[in-house]
Amino acid sequence: MSEVHASEEKNGKEPPSDKKSKVEETMKKIGIPLAILVALLLFFMPTPEGLGVEAQRALAIFTGALILWITTPIPIYLTSIIAILLLPLVGAVKDQGVAFGTLGFDVIWLMVAAFILTSAMVKSNMGRRLSLWMITKFGKTPKRTLFLLVVINFILAFFVPSTTARATLMVPICLILLEVYKAIPGKSRLGKTMMLQGVQADALATSGVMTATSGNIIAVGFINEQAGGHIGYMDWLLASMPTAIITMTITFFIGLKLFSVNSETGINNARDTLKEELDKLGRFSLAEKKALAIFIFTVLLWATGDYHQGWFGFEISTEQTAVLGALLCLLPRVGMMTWKEANIKWELMIFAAGAYAVGNALDKSGGAEWIIGKVVDALGLEHMNHALVYICVIFLSMYSHLIFTSKTVRVTILIPAFIALAKTLGIDPVPLALAAAMTMTYTITLPPHSKVNTIYFGTGYFSVWDQVKYAIVTCFIGASVISLAVFTWFKVIGI
Repeated sequence: MSEVHASEEKNGKEPPSDKKSKVEETMKKIGIPLAILVALLLFFMPTPEGLGVEAQRALAIFTGALILWITTPIPIYLTSIIAILLLPLVGAVKDQGVAFGTLGFDVIWLMVAAFILTSAMVKSNMGRRLSLWMITKFGKTPKRTLFLLVVINFILAFFVPSTTARATLMVPICLILLEVYKAIPGKSRLGKTMMLQGVQADALATSGVMTATSGNIIAVGFINEQAGGHIGYMDWLLASMPTAIITMTITFFIGLKLFSVNSETGINNARDTLKEELDKLGRFSLAEKKALAIFIFTVLLWATGDYHQGWFGFEISTEQTAVLGALLCLLPRVGMMTWKEANIKWELMIFAAGAYAVGNALDKSGGAEWIIGKVVDALGLEHMNHALVYICVIFLSMYSHLIFTSKTVRVTILIPAFIALAKTLGIDPVPLALAAAMTMTYTITLPPHSKVNTIYFGTGYFSVWDQVKYAIVTCFIGASVISLAVFTWFKVIGI
């Protein structure tokens, strides 16, 4: 990423992630006392009618943890550890296994496996080779190059289950292209469009593939655990990928019109330079061949899950397939990496375990349903047409990233809440929660909303206002397409 930093220095700006706003600093200062105060008030207040004592205690722990997760005065994984400890100590759960056992959930194993597979793809250079090959082979014009970069982002979502890893892979390639085009940061419309569409393609492609980010996996865990769903890899792909492709197609052409991409010269030289980068990789290494074979094997098992029983006499679940793929990457002689080389984000595993613990405690105690019941009464949602409830939830979920910047925190807060809302209103919670989960990756409005945004913004090719105006349009289109899909496409595929 040296090119990114060089561009930042050249333009006299630093990555926005290095600067904390006054609001963020204030939130950090008040986070701990506010969390303690609110948790104690909820814990010791007279128990409201219809709310059990166990549910009240779970609500107190959940709310305190929620405040800490949002204000982040301490790392989110420390908040999860505190929550897991407190749940059995204060009697919010009767059996400590309910809290401590979440780290053994199959969805946690799926996340561990996804990080191992990501590490294998990065270490082997397979992702970089694929990207460079496609650009040099098919990118004959600037507009075609822009389209190809979007396609590459969507393809990489299957193979590199990390939004940040994909951005780290794509940005240097984009910078090489723009350098040869003689594009000037802050002035080049091609550069502006390329970087902004990189942000959006990363987010939308992530929406289409269940394993493309841990937030999707956490959402599926809630849907299957709390809503009684059976959402797997192919169910998510069939439901979400068409909406992602349609939205990206529409916003791709809107971006071309919005920023008036004209003929910026240098395409032939750019292809030559990228061809040189590709040539430097040499012939396919053994590690690349192994990585490619393992990923194809893993994706095929995911794609054929409905046929395993007939073929093998048993079914290989999504989680089992992911763990098998990770195992193959780590096996001596078979794989291409060691355990120490696997970049597993254990802090995220702990956070997810804590999120499941407090979320499930609130759900099973009846606390979540009680809260949603009060919200429904206050807003009059029980008098709304169910179709209007779907639309409201989807748009609320889509724009919630303006308040909650973390995808995982948003998933933890909103998905269980929407499941409880659906149960209260007598709506099938699975399609409602799934549709809401599909919007969670659209964190595209401001640079601080995700690491991906920060990486692309750091190149200096677009302004905050450029990102905001493009993102507002894209989010509206995305929410509209998903809303239409719920009433049409979801019924076709049986969700």
